Parts: sequence; C-alpha cells; structure tokens
Amino acid sequence: MRFFAPLCVALLVPWVLAAKPPTSIHDFSLARIDGAEQPLADYRGKVLLVVNVASQCGLTPQYEGLEALHEKYRERGFAVLGFPANDFAGQEPGSNAEIADFCRATYSIQFPMFSKIHVQGDDIHPLYAWLTSRPAPLGGPVEWNFQKYLVARDGGVVARFTPRTVPDDPALVARLEALLDAAKPRP
Repeated sequence: MRFFAPLCVALLVPWVLAAKPPTSIHDFSLARIDGAEQPLADYRGKVLLVVNVASQCGLTPQYEGLEALHEKYRERGFAVLGFPANDFAGQEPGSNAEIADFCRATYSIQFPMFSKIHVQGDDIHPLYAWLTSRPAPLGGPVEWNFQKYLVARDGGVVARFTPRTVPDDPALVARLEALLDAAKPRP
C-alpha cells in the first residue's frame, strides 16, 4: 500500500497540472435553452455579442434590437448569444421552456439562447467568471441585465457595453462592423 499512494500521486499530478485556464470564449461549453450541449468553439471564426438577458426587465425591449442586429449581420459571420440570468431583482424567474416561449412569441428571437445561468455571486457560471475577470475596461462585475461583451473571431473579448447601451448604438455598431471588416477572408 505504501507504494500505491505515491504512484497515484505521481500519475495524477501531471494530469491535474496540465489543465489550462481558459484563454478565449471558445474554451467553454454550455447547455442551450433546449438542453443540448453547445461548445462555444462551434462559433470560432464568428464575431459574437454575448448578452445576459431577462424577460421582465425594463431593458427587455432590447431583445428586438438584438434580433435585428443578429439578422442584419449573421451572413457576415456574426451571432448574438443570449444567456438568461435571474440575478438582478428576480427579473428572469421562468424556466428555460418559459423563457424560450416568451422570446419566440414576443420578439421572434432566432439567435442562439442558452440555459439560465448565474452571471454574478457564488454560483457564477465559469464563462461569466472568466468574462468578469478580464482586465479593465473589459472586466468587472456585470452591472445589470443586458450587459454586452463584443467578442472577436479568435474568441477574445474586445469591448464591454453597459446594459443601457442599445443594440443599435453607433459606437457598438461601429466596433462590430470594424471587426467584421477586418476579419474578412482574403480572396
């Protein structure tokens, strides 16, 4: 038995130490709102707008602008990713099925929606722990529902927009278009 314990440690330590911390959004995998697992690596090569959303918030009408942005730029390699969270004043109390029904019925949402997660607190999802740990001005706590992170095609976060920044805000759209234009494939 004395030989067995050191052998286990010798075999396990290199494996544990080999685990790398995430370096891009592509290192995460989450459940979609329908329960199917979705590696974010599937979005490699796309520009993304990551948004924590809520159905009963004063900012909920931003869903309309998010869907319009998604529809306008998706053919150029862009996607909005919605992450429902009930962390702010209980403004997303529904189940995943209820959230999905609300989004389809009220705003005709077609952009990818994920299962409800926590974006702050002790139960913060690892994706949001990583997003909020970015150096300033990208990181810092999520302020409220509809905070937005603009992600480049390589999975790196390039901008953070406050919850009150509407999806068609000229500064947001300019950054988005610059990323899409800069990353155009060469002929």
